[in-house]
Amino acid sequence: MEAVILILALLFVAFVALGAYVSVKAIGAAKRGVDRTITQARRTVEDTTLRAKSLGQVGVSGELAQLRLQLRTSMKATQDALHAGVAEDASLKESIGLFERLSAHGHDLDDELRRLEREPDKSRVVERLPDLRERVERIKHSAESLRWAARDRARTFAEDDLEALSAQIDVEAGALRDWSRTEPDRTAETASGPLSGPAAGTGPGTAGTGRTADAEADAPRPQAITARDPRQPSTYSWQKSASPETTN
Repeated sequence: MEAVILILALLFVAFVALGAYVSVKAIGAAKRGVDRTITQARRTVEDTTLRAKSLGQVGVSGELAQLRLQLRTSMKATQDALHAGVAEDASLKESIGLFERLSAHGHDLDDELRRLEREPDKSRVVERLPDLRERVERIKHSAESLRWAARDRARTFAEDDLEALSAQIDVEAGALRDWSRTEPDRTAETASGPLSGPAAGTGPGTAGTGRTADAEADAPRPQAITARDPRQPSTYSWQKSASPETTN
């Protein structure tokens, strides 16, 4: 009895621990989903604001907004291209690692540009603009190199697969054409073979001539196909049988 109680207690503890673990995992997944949604919404709002600033403002503020928008757009496009391609090409994992290191520099530069937007001393910002442009261009160039390399690789794989598929289709098409040319000859040969030559047993001195003739006479002859009477309705297996009419 004590052993049964102990086993039940252990099972209860195990179920409670399993339920707590599943709850924690579910809460963590939900929290990550919410954080991801909030991050995407914040990025969308910030990109829209930067686009409006780059078009509506002139001078240093407008140029800083334009640099930030160019940097963020290039990084986002590269990130999407790499993550979309790694599902089919595992070798892109190394490229994603390089992009993550590049993203760290991109985030630092984006934060610096954001701080300079609020800098009251615009003359100091103007002095920094050439260096900021160069850093943005370097990061953009690296991101674009990774993005276009991934796209070229995917296009090359697609072209190789299409070429191999086209070759297989050409071989299959050739085999089909050969079969269509030889099939009538085989049919004619099969139909004329048993009826030609002295094998019919009509020549003198052939053994079993009488038995062969009798066998041929007793064999059932093929019946002619009679036309269907148009007055009789056609019935099919999926139709219900008509119930017999009652006559008085």
